[in-house]
Amino acid sequence: MFENMGWGKKSRLSQIVKSDGRAVMLAIDHGYFMGSTHGMERPAEAIKNLLPYVDSLMLSPGIVRNSVKPDFGKGMVLRASGGNTILDPDIDDEEIILPAEEAVKLNASAVAVSIFVGSEHSHQTIMNLTDMVNDASQFDLPVLGVTAVGKALKDKKEVRYLSHASRLAAELGADIVKTYYCEGFEEIVAKTPVPIVVAGGPKLDTYEDVLTLCYNAIQMGAIGVDMGRNIWQSDYPAAIVQGVNAVIHKNFKVKEALELVESLCNEETKRREDFLVTAQDIADSKVH
Repeated sequence: MFENMGWGKKSRLSQIVKSDGRAVMLAIDHGYFMGSTHGMERPAEAIKNLLPYVDSLMLSPGIVRNSVKPDFGKGMVLRASGGNTILDPDIDDEEIILPAEEAVKLNASAVAVSIFVGSEHSHQTIMNLTDMVNDASQFDLPVLGVTAVGKALKDKKEVRYLSHASRLAAELGADIVKTYYCEGFEEIVAKTPVPIVVAGGPKLDTYEDVLTLCYNAIQMGAIGVDMGRNIWQSDYPAAIVQGVNAVIHKNFKVKEALELVESLCNEETKRREDFLVTAQDIADSKVH
């Protein structure tokens, strides 16, 4: 999968992609533009029962320094682009917020940069990715290219757009591409010459929907998922994360995984709501 890479980059990628060629990433970087998203108000508390079932975290540098123990023992993909919030007209006006050297100091397994292809700031975000690929190459640091969509691109989660954006990220040097699942997803995989992980996106309606997304993505060629809100905004985060892990790493079918999740839904795995969640909070968490 990563045959043409140097030892250092392969070593870092092995912290994200396991020996079976699969990856379960837990995305908790939403606060870099959403603020204290409900379900992730207290990151250290939110992830402590999830870590045994994921391979890596995708998170922002500030949360690494303040909410993650140095010996937590998982891979780490650091958010390296940002500079906007959901309070802005759109969320595509990003720049590089973390140089590769600083990421290496934090012992990152990889860095993540979003591209908003076709948006108002499309060129700027594409150059962000290009600049990071060149910067990261000095340290054999892998780069995850994220095909992001903002408010103006919210209807672009379809095969023509995503295959275009994913191929673009690969052409510019991304080692892994994170994109959305859609009908015809196998075409995106076929046209993208680097491994793909699938974004979870906004919270889905049911656990079956979450597990079906994971299962279909793997069947059509993705190497894994980078899932956030569909896990930590769940009523039973520690249950659904085990179902996701079973689909990705144990080849469970949807029905088998769903039975596992349902068997694990109890007081021990239930999420505690420590803060009042308003309708606006829920709407804000669906922006991207």
